[in-house]
Amino acid sequence: MKNFIRIAVAAGLVASAKPGPRAAIRDVLHTYETALNAKDLETVVSLYGSEPVFMPQHSSALTGRDAVRAGYQHVFETIQLSIRFEIHDVQQTGDWAWARTSSTGRTRILATGAEVTEGNNELFVFRREKGAWKIHRYLFSTNLPRG
Repeated sequence: MKNFIRIAVAAGLVASAKPGPRAAIRDVLHTYETALNAKDLETVVSLYGSEPVFMPQHSSALTGRDAVRAGYQHVFETIQLSIRFEIHDVQQTGDWAWARTSSTGRTRILATGAEVTEGNNELFVFRREKGAWKIHRYLFSTNLPRG
């Protein structure tokens, strides 16, 4: 009986040492939120995979790591985000996953100091690369009516 308990405890420790796919994807999304608010370009770019596409609202798609980096660099040079993501759904099959989120908060326009309310719907597509979940595609659009 003692051996059974030791094996069960050891198996539980091994299983809990590495989060499941959905938990790992939630961790990526939380890290992304923190990095956006901190204007941490290197962390944001590190969360993307080898062949990323970033599709921001009112903009052409940014395809490839260099374009994604340049896009976020521009974002961080022009605005300061203070947002929170709500994760509504995470689905995973094999090395692919997707998450539906929404975000709310405030954005300060650096050139003018003006602040605006943020509200977006987002879709993240993830691909597992070398054992790690990476953002493969990211699309967002406002959920606030135009005023």
